[in-house]
Amino acid sequence: MARIIIIGGHGKVALLLAPLLVARGDEVTSVVRNPEHADDISATGAAVAVADVERLDADGIADVIAGHDAVVWSAGAGGGSPARTYAVDRDAAIRTMDAAGSAGVGRFVMVSYFGARPDHGVPQENSFFAYAEAKAAADEHLRASGLEWTILGPSGLTLDPPTGRIDVDASESTTVPRADVAAVIAATLADPSTVGRSIRFNSGDVPIAEAIARR
Repeated sequence: MARIIIIGGHGKVALLLAPLLVARGDEVTSVVRNPEHADDISATGAAVAVADVERLDADGIADVIAGHDAVVWSAGAGGGSPARTYAVDRDAAIRTMDAAGSAGVGRFVMVSYFGARPDHGVPQENSFFAYAEAKAAADEHLRASGLEWTILGPSGLTLDPPTGRIDVDASESTTVPRADVAAVIAATLADPSTVGRSIRFNSGDVPIAEAIARR
C-alpha cells in the first residue's frame, strides 16, 4: 500500500485515477480548492483535502502533503488567463515540488503534455503560449529537483472509453482517452523503472504496463 496525494483532485483525469488507486489498496487523498467538490471526491473512495495550492506558499503545501509517499500533480488553470496559467501550472507546481522535498515526499509524478519542452515552438501570440511556457518551466524544475520524478506527456485528451493500450514511441501527438491517462499514472506509481523518465504517449497497441516499462 502506498499513500498517494493527488493535486487537482477534481479534474477529469484525477477523478478516474483515484478509484484505480483505491481499488488496488492504496491510501489516496485528493486535494481540491472548492469544498463543494468534496462529495465527488468521496465517491471515488479517496479522502478529501481542501486546500488552494495557488495561494499557499511552499510551507503550507508541505503541511498538506506531509506523510504521503507520492505526489501526483494533475492540477491546472484550465485555459484561464495567462497570469493564472503561470500562477498554477508553473508557480504552484514548482512550489509543490519544493514542498515535496522539504516534507520528505520523494516520489513525484507530473502530468504534463505531449509537446512540453523549452523549445516548444508555440508562437507568443498563440493562446496556448502561456501554458506551453508554464509546463516547460515546471518540467525542467522537476528534472532538477532531486525528487524521484516521472513526467508523463499524454497527447490530446478524449472522453473515449479506456483501451488499456498506448504508444510510447510516436513522434507526433494524436489522442488518448483520459481513462487511459489515469491508468498510465497508476502504472507509473507502481513501476520504479519509470523514475527519472519522461514518457510521451498516444493511444496505441501495447498494454500500458508493458509500454511504460520500455526504455
